[in-house]
Amino acid sequence: MPDSAIVLTAAAAVVLASLALVVALGHKLSRSHPELGTDAERATYTTLHLATVAGGHLRNGLEPAGAAKAAKALRSMLHCGALALTDESRLLAWDASSPRRAAPDGVRADRRTDRADAVLRLARATLSGGRTRVSVLDAGMLAALGVADPELKAVVASPIRVDARVVGAVLAFTKAPSAGMVRAANEVAAWVAAQIQLAELGASRTLLMEAEVRALRAQISPHFIYNSLNAIASFINTDPARARELVVEFADFTRYSFRRHGDFTTLAEELRCIDRYLLLERARFGDRLQVNLQIAPEVLATVIPFLSLQPLVENAVRHGLEAKEGVGHLKIAARDRGSMAEVSIEDDGVGIDPDQLRAVLAGHRDGDHVGLRNVDARLRQVYGDDFGLVIDTAPGAGTLITMRVPKSQPGHDA
Repeated sequence: MPDSAIVLTAAAAVVLASLALVVALGHKLSRSHPELGTDAERATYTTLHLATVAGGHLRNGLEPAGAAKAAKALRSMLHCGALALTDESRLLAWDASSPRRAAPDGVRADRRTDRADAVLRLARATLSGGRTRVSVLDAGMLAALGVADPELKAVVASPIRVDARVVGAVLAFTKAPSAGMVRAANEVAAWVAAQIQLAELGASRTLLMEAEVRALRAQISPHFIYNSLNAIASFINTDPARARELVVEFADFTRYSFRRHGDFTTLAEELRCIDRYLLLERARFGDRLQVNLQIAPEVLATVIPFLSLQPLVENAVRHGLEAKEGVGHLKIAARDRGSMAEVSIEDDGVGIDPDQLRAVLAGHRDGDHVGLRNVDARLRQVYGDDFGLVIDTAPGAGTLITMRVPKSQPGHDA
C-alpha cells in the first residue's frame, strides 16, 4: 500500500476513535440547548461542540499556544474546578474557574513558576508510570498552585498516551475524586492523544509531500540542464542577444523549480515555468519542436500542486519527442469543466508501452516516466483517487495525459 494511503487510512481510524470517545463522554454532561430535547442530546451536543473547539487548538499537536486555548474547553467538558495540561517535562496550560486578583509582573512570574513546579510534582508519577493517579491536595499545594477555591480537594492525573509513549498528562482538579471523574478524565486524555496522533499524521503527510516535491526537483534532468547550457553557449558568438535571453530564461526556470516555499501554485505560474522550459528546448530542437497552446483564461487562477505540470511536459519532450524522427508536435490545453479545471498534455512521439506504464505507476519499477508516477501519487494524495492522471498511449501512437483539479480548494494557498 502506498505511503499516502497508509497515512489516510490511519488518519480515518484515529478520527473514528476520537469521535467514539467524545460521544461516550457526552452522556456524562448536560447543558441547556433549546433545539435539543433530551438531556442526552443536549449533553452530546455540548461535548461535541467543546471537542471541536479544543480539537482546532490542538491541530498542531501538544504545544503551549494551542494547549492554553484548548484547556478552557477541556475543563468545561470535565466540569472541574481547574485543569492543567503537561507534556513530558513542562506545564503547557492552566485553566481555573476561580477568579484571580491581578499581581505585579514579578509576583505573577514567581507564581507561574511555583504552579508549574507543583503541577509537575503531581504529574510525575503518571508521566513516569503511565497510570492514572489520584492525589489529595493540602493547603501548601493549593497555595503553590495559586488556587483560591478551598473546596478543591483532589486532582486526577491521567496519562496522554500515543502508541507506547506517554507524551503528557491531563490533570483535573476537583472537589471529590469520584469514579466517574476518573473515567471522564481518562477519556479526555485519550481524546487529546487522538488529536496528537492526527497532528503527527498531518506532519507525516506534509513531509511526504515535501519529499515527493524534492524527488520531482531531482528529476529535472541533468541531461536537460547540460543541453540547455550547450544551446546557450552555441549562441554566444553568433547571437549574443539570444544567448543573454536564454540565460535569463534558464535562471527564471531554475529559480521557480527550486523555490522553497509552498506546496501549491497557480496554473498560470506553472504555465510560465513551462513556457521557459520550452523556450530552452526550442533553442536546441529548432523547428523540430512545434508547440500548440489552448488555454482558457478562466482557469488560470486555479490552484494546483507545485511542479505537477512541468514533469508531464518534460516527459513528453524527453521520452516522447526526442526519440522521434522529424518534427514533433506538443499540445498543451487547459479547459473549464464547470467545477473542474482540466489540463491535457498531448504529444505525437514514440508513445509508451501500457504494461510498462502500469508497472511504473504502481511503483513496481523505476526508470523512465517515474515523474508521471510522482505526479499521479501527489494528485491522488491531495484530491483523492478519482483525480489521478488519465493516460492514453501506445507504442508509436503518441501520449495523451489528462489531469483534473477542483477550481475551488479551500485551505490550499498558492
